[in-house]
Amino acid sequence: MSNSLENKHVVVIAFPFGSHPMPLLNLVLKLAHAAPKCSFSFISTEKSNATLFPKPYIPNNIKAYSINDGIPEGHVLGGHPVEQVCLFLKTGHENLHKGIDLALAETKRRVTCIISDAFVTSSLIVAQTLNVPWVPVWFPMSCSLSLYFYIDLIREQCANSAGNRNFNFLPGLSKMRAEDMPLDILYVGEEETVFSRTLVSLGRVLPQAKAVVINFFLELEPPEFVQDMRSKLQSMLYVVPLPSPLLPSSDTDTNGCLSWLDKQKVRSVAYVCFGTVVTPPPHEINAVAEALEDSGFSFLWSLKEHQMGLLPNGFLERTNMRGKIVSWAPQSQVLAHESVGVFVTHCGCNSVTESICNGVPMICRPFFGDQGTAARMIQDVWEFGVIIEGRKFNKSGLIKSLNLIQVQEEGKKIRDNALKVKKTLQDAARPEGQAAQDFMTLVDVISES
Repeated sequence: MSNSLENKHVVVIAFPFGSHPMPLLNLVLKLAHAAPKCSFSFISTEKSNATLFPKPYIPNNIKAYSINDGIPEGHVLGGHPVEQVCLFLKTGHENLHKGIDLALAETKRRVTCIISDAFVTSSLIVAQTLNVPWVPVWFPMSCSLSLYFYIDLIREQCANSAGNRNFNFLPGLSKMRAEDMPLDILYVGEEETVFSRTLVSLGRVLPQAKAVVINFFLELEPPEFVQDMRSKLQSMLYVVPLPSPLLPSSDTDTNGCLSWLDKQKVRSVAYVCFGTVVTPPPHEINAVAEALEDSGFSFLWSLKEHQMGLLPNGFLERTNMRGKIVSWAPQSQVLAHESVGVFVTHCGCNSVTESICNGVPMICRPFFGDQGTAARMIQDVWEFGVIIEGRKFNKSGLIKSLNLIQVQEEGKKIRDNALKVKKTLQDAARPEGQAAQDFMTLVDVISES
């Protein structure tokens, strides 16, 4: 296999937003380690690449190349992140080719395969133009992949239901409801954006892929869902989303989160974090603070710097004996700490993965995208968490959920399920597991191109 990969040149195309670039680099690091004679050209925007490269753990067979972000010179961005996404997607395959030209000029190797974030669908056109295999990677929650193959039925159901009827037509995902659906797939007419049109196209684009890589655990999937997706795709490979051994642990814990957790009782702390993109409205920040104060539980809250001023007057002083608020926390290490008993989360895919890998139950407040489908799976399929009452933060609802998971007998099943899933995933990550086999199949796809 080493010889068959000696002159291969894999172009990797990132979706340079939110939490997408890092897990793609994580996958490429694993591939570069498995195929040291293969060249990997990582193409993204300059801003995104600056956060990933150069780093001492990046091997020599991975090189970064920057392309246009699509933002016109002098253009002032509005407050909605989808604007940046749409501007980037509008640059199309021509922009991607410019990045490839940079890679070709330096490597002197023809492109033999395209690995891309599935959201950059124009990468298919690039692969077709170069006549090489296209391998998209699915980074949202795996179950959300099904939605893009049943767009018409979902839109019909959402238009004719109050949001609480189950979607019995989704194989393996009958627990889903209208209220769980990403708004982007429901937009029609003037409401449509470049991004929403891209998402809606996935059901007809992804079947053209040589293989679709799923960044999740096969062992947690409803079998009917897997069977249905396999019938629609040429190949579906599950690559366990655990960090590459080449990746260092999180940056230095400058805010002292871990040393503070060391002083807390086992499973006593509520960890609160809403990721890098989500910004809850002021009244919900206030509700979370009031609930944490009145609940009596210890808490560690990772809150963006610009939102600190939204906290109730005197909150920090009144809770400083049992609470800690920081602008950033080493999340994977926090969730692995024995003092953390529950995770209050927006249900971003990376956060969900880190939580379930560490056996930490979740209190879910989904905001957009696949977060609603993830929350439904957590509560009604995997049963190791709950969706916040009313799907928005309010003081009484959060206190109720904290009590349920942390102390009530009714919540014992949730706590036990979380620990059972942790054990399942530890077994899944073994060298003889399905994920390891699927990873080697991915290496085979690269070598055969």
